[in-house]
Amino acid sequence: MAKPYASEIDRLSETFDWIESADITALQTAIATASSLPLVAIGSGGSLSAAHGLAGIHRAFTRKISTVSTPLEVIREPIERNSTHWLLSAGGRNVDILAAAKALIQREPKQLAVMTGRNDTKLAELCRAHPFIDLHIFSPPAGKDGFLATNSLFGFVGLFERAYGSHFGAKKAWAATNAPLRELTKRTYISDSQLKARTDPLWDRTTTVILHGPSTRLGAIDIESKFTEAALGSIQLADFRNFAHGRHHWLAKRGGDSGVLALVIEEDRALAEKTLALLPTDIPLAILEMPEQGSASLASLLVAFHLTGLAGMARGIDPGRPGVPMFGRELYRLRPPRTAAIKRLPGLSARDEVAIERKAGETIDRLETLELRSHWQNHLKQFRAQIFNTVFPAVVLDYDGTVVETRSRWDPPAPEIREKLRELVDAGIRVCIATGRGKSARHALQSIIAKAHWDRVLIGYYNGAELGRLSDNEIPNGTCEAVGSLLAAADTLRSDPEISQTVVQEDRSFQITLTAKPGAHLSRLHDHVIGILKKANSGQLTVAKSGHSLDILAPSVSKLNVHHALYEIAPKMPILSIGDSGALYGNDHALLSGPYSLSVDKISSDPTSCWNLGSRGQRGPAVLAEYFSATELADGGLRLREGALK
Repeated sequence: MAKPYASEIDRLSETFDWIESADITALQTAIATASSLPLVAIGSGGSLSAAHGLAGIHRAFTRKISTVSTPLEVIREPIERNSTHWLLSAGGRNVDILAAAKALIQREPKQLAVMTGRNDTKLAELCRAHPFIDLHIFSPPAGKDGFLATNSLFGFVGLFERAYGSHFGAKKAWAATNAPLRELTKRTYISDSQLKARTDPLWDRTTTVILHGPSTRLGAIDIESKFTEAALGSIQLADFRNFAHGRHHWLAKRGGDSGVLALVIEEDRALAEKTLALLPTDIPLAILEMPEQGSASLASLLVAFHLTGLAGMARGIDPGRPGVPMFGRELYRLRPPRTAAIKRLPGLSARDEVAIERKAGETIDRLETLELRSHWQNHLKQFRAQIFNTVFPAVVLDYDGTVVETRSRWDPPAPEIREKLRELVDAGIRVCIATGRGKSARHALQSIIAKAHWDRVLIGYYNGAELGRLSDNEIPNGTCEAVGSLLAAADTLRSDPEISQTVVQEDRSFQITLTAKPGAHLSRLHDHVIGILKKANSGQLTVAKSGHSLDILAPSVSKLNVHHALYEIAPKMPILSIGDSGALYGNDHALLSGPYSLSVDKISSDPTSCWNLGSRGQRGPAVLAEYFSATELADGGLRLREGALK
């Protein structure tokens, strides 16, 4: 049997404590990626309210477009790939959210994140099978919700509010800013605020019109959700101005069956007072003012919880266990429609189709309409022929985003990748690393490769600025001072107010690294830096973008320097290059510009190089593992097996 609603309200204070103390480090990292992208928040039932909360928070902090979708909409509608999609599900077990996750994995948005309360579900299992997904497990102390989402909903939205605020450098700490919210988590709030007396007249009417502003929209949405799900009454929603566009006519014709509830904060007060003063005086009206400090969105959500309880008492329904009819159980068990099957075209495998779609930036159907499918198919065939018919005595790998996940770049590579690297080195293959890192890359590789082979492993540090064997502990030298043409650029960047406020600048002999501070947008910084360098006549410097920073490189610096060092050993040596940022301005763009180059994520538009042959729905080290599993040792080198990666 579901929990009594009152017992869930009693645990809101406990959930508030949990919001304040939960470790949100990984959540902030995911938000850092999301902050530069349009966002789609997805949920069902109570999690749909959480999705509205996330979308509103994202808009408020990032000023980016955000929207809310149900799982069915995600399954059926096309998506913008250059976006972030967040799936929210407290239980992580319903078939709809699982179907939405599968659909999004197939469509490969730039970021896919999941927040759920359980680690032992098919949803969590699916995320672990696709490591690029940002999976966040947060289990509120109150445990599983009853019939209506309460503590999980408050917990999820509270964590988002805290994490976004922390990432964007909110001046006041969470505890200080949101202290007034604590009073709203207590059952005594009802008596202290005289909430029951002020709202009782509403429950004598069948319909409640809820008026709200942008900051209290979440509470209004959740009232509608809970009243509908628990059959407490009919709710109509409108903001204070949309109400004037025809919705007021309901009160003219059905005023005798209706009451009005207004959720008001200081910024809405003048408009609210003028609006409410014009309403017929015989219609019950309750005005609820939210605290001036703290999150008005969270405050309105907590008020929604209390109003649900009061309406339930007045109408003789426990919202926590209103009773579920048999047809309702059967409805819940229905399977959502499957994602539309991808049409297979003659001569194209599933892997070929997604490789072409990534390269062309269009669906196969669209390319067919544009009469470009054959163009890309022929280029893919030629690329496969040249890379599959070559034996490689050397392989050059990017590190962050390729060998290890960018968000967990300080962790060791996955076991299957470690074993393959050891196998290649043991077989005499020249394994080389081209990385934007310094000595941390050396430390990581020394921990997984036998010392006897260190002399055979070449590392290009700081994007190829310094080259050294894995055995050489004196390289890189770590000098933190720009020289030559970088020196003037370093001074110019440091003197720019925007740069000094939004990035951490590290100067080295051949590279300047700009790491964005919380809240700064890397794409915006990239454009700004290029403009500064051009204005300062430093256009000969290269600006490369990785997943977490910008690198300004001296003219002589390139990851291709690793190739040049190998060519000194054998001038015509074919080299297999693998990275994750092959797009224009990506820090692997030069590395992946040759004919024997594979990407595990972003690709260039060049049809002759830098293809991503990974399976649909995978990226990063998972794709590197696919590439490695498709190779074999032959003729003193490494080659891709005939028929592999099909």
